[in-house]
Amino acid sequence: MTLAGLAAMAAIPANAKVVELEDSAFVTRDTKVVSADLREAWLALTQPGSWWNSAHTFSGDSANMMLTPQAGGCFCERIPENDTAKTVGLAGSVKHMSVILAMPDQALRMEGALGPLQSEPVNAILTVTLAKDGDGTRITFEYAVGGYMRFEVPSIAKAVDGVMSQQLGGLAELLGEVEDPDATKEPKAEPVTTDAVEQAADLDAVEAAEGDSEQDPDAKIEPKISVDEAFGDLVEDR
Repeated sequence: MTLAGLAAMAAIPANAKVVELEDSAFVTRDTKVVSADLREAWLALTQPGSWWNSAHTFSGDSANMMLTPQAGGCFCERIPENDTAKTVGLAGSVKHMSVILAMPDQALRMEGALGPLQSEPVNAILTVTLAKDGDGTRITFEYAVGGYMRFEVPSIAKAVDGVMSQQLGGLAELLGEVEDPDATKEPKAEPVTTDAVEQAADLDAVEAAEGDSEQDPDAKIEPKISVDEAFGDLVEDR
């Protein structure tokens, strides 16, 4: 992944949602509706080189991304050889995720830690579902991550949330995004529970800790490692 890609990760607005947040786990979810039918959506989904953002690749070019939509198949990236005047370059590769479920026109599930999470001993599952929605297709990305990680969990969750939203946005743009009818519906009011209040407080803990010098030190969340530091020995300008 390039320096530009890491910078973009931090700058992307979180258009999806962090739907669950724990001490060492989080889940993001995003949905788009497209005009394409189920088969068109499936075929595009399984060709990530046509919609994955190049800023979030190791080679700097999404054309190097490939996916085999069969159990055990690889969502991989080719690192092209780089010949110089004195040496012959050698090609490399990256395994981003492995396919664990492939149901054409319905669902694709892959296991793997993406981006800066790759250096951490976490388990991560991306589930992509396709469902008929009127004349088009509703596509949902859900990414569940859990395990030890050297990150401030609320911060990395927001960053990953933004990146996943961007990738789904690229797929939706390719297939012809249409207005989501559910997005225009008035949300149903739900009672505010003690658990909801506590969860909201957890999400704001990082910002509050930085802005309130009188806050209890035990409640302050200190970052363990930054996104840039996680890639310190891998990142280079391409």
